[in-house]
Amino acid sequence: MSKNMYEHIHPDEREFVDRASEWLEGAARYHETKLTDFLDPRQLQILTMLANREPDVDFRLDGGSEAAERRRAVIAPDYRDLQEEDTKLAVLSITPSDTKFMELGHGDYMGSVLGLGMKRSKVGDIHPREDGCHIVVAAEIADFLNLELRQVHRVNVFTEVLPIASLLAAESELAELELTVASPRLDGIASDVYRMSRAKILAPIKAGRCRVNWKVEEDPSKMLREGDTVSLQGFGRFRVLEVGDLTKKGRYRVRIGKFV
Repeated sequence: MSKNMYEHIHPDEREFVDRASEWLEGAARYHETKLTDFLDPRQLQILTMLANREPDVDFRLDGGSEAAERRRAVIAPDYRDLQEEDTKLAVLSITPSDTKFMELGHGDYMGSVLGLGMKRSKVGDIHPREDGCHIVVAAEIADFLNLELRQVHRVNVFTEVLPIASLLAAESELAELELTVASPRLDGIASDVYRMSRAKILAPIKAGRCRVNWKVEEDPSKMLREGDTVSLQGFGRFRVLEVGDLTKKGRYRVRIGKFV
């Protein structure tokens, strides 16, 4: 691993960089094929960056749908045809026994799965719908979840394992907000979106709990641009849809989409 690479990497990400480098070396030097667990979008960025520097390696990413955020990677020597390679994905279909009780959301489903002792890396994207939910999971844990998952947030549920081709992917819903801010700085926009004071938003940002485009961002003064996705641990995510014109009072009009 060159030192140049580490200059673009947050210290928290170095362990993953080293692990990904080992996978790529295994494919290039020892003709190994590696199927990873689910990687988040930032890990996928890093893996892609590293793999593009390695001419003897090919890789394929698969999360079950075209817009999947979390994906498994197959890494192999470049002479392997990976299009037919099984990425071992399954769908856990969850149906509440009575939908009148409660509207269940993304966090409810994820909390129930992780509450059974599952690692987040074994779970892909979660697709809630009005009548239930499809969760992309690693095939090796599908049967366990099918046996053990009986409740989601105190609501009794039925489960079924389906092939990945049966996935009904849900598009992320965005609740739009219009703000006027002194500048499109991270702390200014985030404090308005999460309804926290400017002083209170600084602590989680400086503690490394904020990500911009899935990369840890500890600088509260970072300027946000259209298309940036921001997440604050425990508070959800939002996307900057538009940074508009200045108002007469010299403030920026900003349009935000908050993931719901």
